[in-house]
Amino acid sequence: MKLNTIDPRVVEIAGFAGFPVAWLCHEHVPNDWLNLEHQIRAAKLHDMDTIVRVAKGSYSDFVKPLEADATGIMVPHVTSADEARQIVEWARFHPLGKRPIDGGNADGQFCRAGTGDYLANGNQERFIILQIESPEGLAQVDAIAAVPGFDILHFGPGDFSHRIGQTFQPDHPEVRGARARIAKAARQHGKFAMSQPIAPFAELFAEGYQVISVGADVMGLNEYMDARLAHFYRNVPNP
Repeated sequence: MKLNTIDPRVVEIAGFAGFPVAWLCHEHVPNDWLNLEHQIRAAKLHDMDTIVRVAKGSYSDFVKPLEADATGIMVPHVTSADEARQIVEWARFHPLGKRPIDGGNADGQFCRAGTGDYLANGNQERFIILQIESPEGLAQVDAIAAVPGFDILHFGPGDFSHRIGQTFQPDHPEVRGARARIAKAARQHGKFAMSQPIAPFAELFAEGYQVISVGADVMGLNEYMDARLAHFYRNVPNP
């Protein structure tokens, strides 16, 4: 479930509902680091994993969610294998990368985790998602998928469709073709494929998608508010 709201209580509601993963955002949402840590902590209360979509910046923007104990990060708008390698270098410890160590944050149990466990957990139990959401990224998707050290390729249909002049047209042939090509590249290089519910689930699974974001909190809130207001007007005389 993608969360555009920043209240940790909404994360808890998703946990009570039984969602296994909460997708938090630091790219499009006016969130801050302390609140992200609270959201991640709320998810941990329900044994729920967290993905934080990061803002593209320095290595600090990539490692802070991991240090707050997020299960994974999602990096938007990846367009080349060189960029993919840079992301892995920033987000993985030696020997997979050059991520700086600390250990004094939640992911290191505030210096209570042994150094070996802290480093092994950072490389083995955290995942990295790279978003392909442009024609430039699609052109390099096989080279990107071949880069070792990351786990998931994510097709971003909104920005991709916008970039080709077919905004929010998920059935456009170029969008469908891009979706299938990204899933194929992920499978061929031992990565998982992820996307939003832009097609029937059976169709996405058949293409090779294994990770699906099934909706967003703001969409649910809109539907509920519209329904309650419509119910009110249907039942109040002379509104």
